[in-house]
Amino acid sequence: MNYSDILIPERSLSNRVVNIAIIMGTSWIVAISAQITINLPFSPVPITGQTLAVLLAGLFLGKNLGAASIAAYLAQGAAGLPFFAGGKYGLATLFGPTGGYLFGFLAAAYIVGMLSELRYQRSLFQASITIIVGNVIIYIFGLVWLARFVGESQVLQIGLYPFLIGDLLKILLGIVLVGGSSAFLSRNNSTGNLV
Repeated sequence: MNYSDILIPERSLSNRVVNIAIIMGTSWIVAISAQITINLPFSPVPITGQTLAVLLAGLFLGKNLGAASIAAYLAQGAAGLPFFAGGKYGLATLFGPTGGYLFGFLAAAYIVGMLSELRYQRSLFQASITIIVGNVIIYIFGLVWLARFVGESQVLQIGLYPFLIGDLLKILLGIVLVGGSSAFLSRNNSTGNLV
């Protein structure tokens, strides 16, 4: 279940205000998670916590709100707020070696959100596949872009292999969070309470 299932779909001012608050709040959560950073001496790409936050945004908020949250995150970072990994900011970061991963976040949030809306999170297995698909999308964007800076012969050693174990752990954590929230939402919805 995602946020779009809970909110009344009318276009009232209060719903728009709530949506804006959710978009901005989620963008700030992604920005905070981007500060959980481990720099690798051989790669311009750091290990961060933001990948998980991006995928969960799509999974829980759906394609429109999830993608809007990531677009807000990117816009704020590009505008000069220290939102990117390690407190970086600006267009130089957005279009630098890690820019493909950043743009991949937007695509991943949209696709994961779309799959979520199609009910690909009804079971832990389906949610797991959805999270993995989102991770693959981020890698595709990131690696294609990074190859322009480091060359095709080095891109996998610099932009993929060092991150696989960490991403596996983030995927497992995402599955745990999805499982816990699904159980919580199911229990509260069966008793008539909205989250």
